[in-house]
Amino acid sequence: MNYAELWEELSKGITHFTAGNVVMMAVGGILIALAVLKEYEPVLLLPIGFGCVLANMPLTGMNEADGLFGVLYDAGIKTELFPLLIFIGVGAMIDFSPLLAMPRMVLLGAAGQFGIFGTLILATLLGFSINEAASIGVIGAIDGPTSIFVATKLAPNLLAPIAVAAYSYMSLIPIIQPPLIRLLTTSEERRIRMPYTPRPVSPRSLVLFPVAVTVVVGLLVPDATPLISMLMLGNLLRESHVVDRLNKAAQNELINIATLFLGITIGSTMAASKFLEVDTLLILVLGLLAFVLDTVAGLLFGKALSRVTGGKINPIIGAAGISAFPMAGRLAAQIAQEEDYENFILMHAMGANTAGQLGSVMAGGILLALVTGVL
Repeated sequence: MNYAELWEELSKGITHFTAGNVVMMAVGGILIALAVLKEYEPVLLLPIGFGCVLANMPLTGMNEADGLFGVLYDAGIKTELFPLLIFIGVGAMIDFSPLLAMPRMVLLGAAGQFGIFGTLILATLLGFSINEAASIGVIGAIDGPTSIFVATKLAPNLLAPIAVAAYSYMSLIPIIQPPLIRLLTTSEERRIRMPYTPRPVSPRSLVLFPVAVTVVVGLLVPDATPLISMLMLGNLLRESHVVDRLNKAAQNELINIATLFLGITIGSTMAASKFLEVDTLLILVLGLLAFVLDTVAGLLFGKALSRVTGGKINPIIGAAGISAFPMAGRLAAQIAQEEDYENFILMHAMGANTAGQLGSVMAGGILLALVTGVL
């Protein structure tokens, strides 16, 4: 091989490197920077950003059907395996006792899903098909696994921007929600104290709850069964207190490995040829709108409950009615303490937040049932 042939071989990657690849590698770099420098959901954004960088390296073969990312996509995304494994870990982390002690928090979890359906209507008006619009709307719940699960079934062509939007907005909860909370609530409302004197929840109830939820949701919304069953399986591991090793493995090794593979595989779908389109920007905007609408609906419903109960409910907890466990719940409690350092509403916020987790899964299942019925 002479020098000319050698140079041609070595420069193949450079000659196939486009301006779009540069842009997307910069996007990947930004995600990595947000993870490392700002610590915005690094467990999610770091592998997504690195996967994005790799996806835009030409001629690596990693995105081919028999390449690393092709194999991971077929094994973990197309089959919905990664989201389901993550939900086992999430379920093992969730304590549903605040929700069981305060069942009315279910109302806030339901209100926090309004943006999903409002955005669905708007997306259809903008020209998206019904299945694409449904997938975009689910971004509003800020529930990555549910968003991926629904998009994979209804609009796999939009999986990359939908997944990136869901996880990116999850990391931006501390930036997006506080201005909305302060805009829609008064200082007096944010200072409302909610003493935590719940009715006791027996260990038997905590064990029966995940089994009952799985059966009820499975019968009413069969399309939501895969997600809700894995979430409840993880919670059963936690509350049974007889499989401590499995519980710890679900909370640590299982969810960490699944999140790593999910993140880098989602990042690998962000190739310039597929991602740099007008629809991608529109999806990101609509996803943000869905998030805002969910938060606003939760806050307004919280204000309504506050009025009905004579000022006994702090409307801030309505913002925790989205999924995004446990960030939304912690943020609501933090804002209340900023107004009044001795105001502790964490358990109430977590009750709404866990209700939102259940609500987002059910909303995703309802959309799947409705859309597949329409199609």
